[in-house]
Amino acid sequence: MAIDEDLTIEELSEKIKRLEDRARETRKWVIKMTHTAGSGHPGGSLSATDILTVLYFHSMNGNPKEPNWPDRDRFVLSKGHAAPALYATLAQAGYFDMEELNHLRELGSMLQGHPDSKRTPGVEASTGSEGQGLSMGIGMALGGKLDRRFYRVYVMIGDGEMDCGQTWEAAMAAAHFKVDNLTVFVDANGLQLDGPTQQIMSTEPIEFKWKSFGWHTIEINGHDIKDIIHAIDQSKKIQGKPTVIIAKTIKGKGVSFMEGAVEFHGKAPNDEEYEQAMIELEAVNEYECR
Repeated sequence: MAIDEDLTIEELSEKIKRLEDRARETRKWVIKMTHTAGSGHPGGSLSATDILTVLYFHSMNGNPKEPNWPDRDRFVLSKGHAAPALYATLAQAGYFDMEELNHLRELGSMLQGHPDSKRTPGVEASTGSEGQGLSMGIGMALGGKLDRRFYRVYVMIGDGEMDCGQTWEAAMAAAHFKVDNLTVFVDANGLQLDGPTQQIMSTEPIEFKWKSFGWHTIEINGHDIKDIIHAIDQSKKIQGKPTVIIAKTIKGKGVSFMEGAVEFHGKAPNDEEYEQAMIELEAVNEYECR
């Protein structure tokens, strides 16, 4: 669903605001879920939140009441450690009861530390082993073409995940097979498990690398809702090659002391940090985290 060009400035602003508010609600749940569990990955979840919000509440075709609808668009979270953001998005979209969000990482819960397609409604692929999600997404996209279906496939990878060789094998294959029903988001927040991506294994220049592999490339601010929508709309018009959207993001976005802090890659907030984070997020969010 593209932005309707017939909308007035006021109507467009209201649409964008609703998506921004929804993203803030998701951020609150990320904080609440990881705090309750005492573990998880808040930093990369918060950087991915705006993109997930646009995909599930604006751009993708799907039916929560029929999660296996054959013509649905597919989303693969290759950076599976950002599962809290995906779970909060799926619950708000109606794929399962919101109460389940209180049971992240519990034994027997449908919401494990990384996505499980056998257990969680709306999860298309079990991910978490870095570098594998793009290959899965390509398979889904090629399957759609073979079945003559018109769904699209979206994959999110982390910039740190681009260290993995399988990512580039998959990128080469997608261009070779002209998988133009595939769009990849690179959540380029500049940090990975134990430091800046530039120091651990530089992936720059990201755009040039993907372009040299035969992809259509778009660079955006990954926290600007309008930018995200326009990039997705553009990707749908590209024929003969896959599209990668390089989203410049901030790890821990929305919580001041988590922004750009590598320690919150895999560290849950303690009680004091939880209270501070919720104060900051509730100050700008009209929804209630119930």
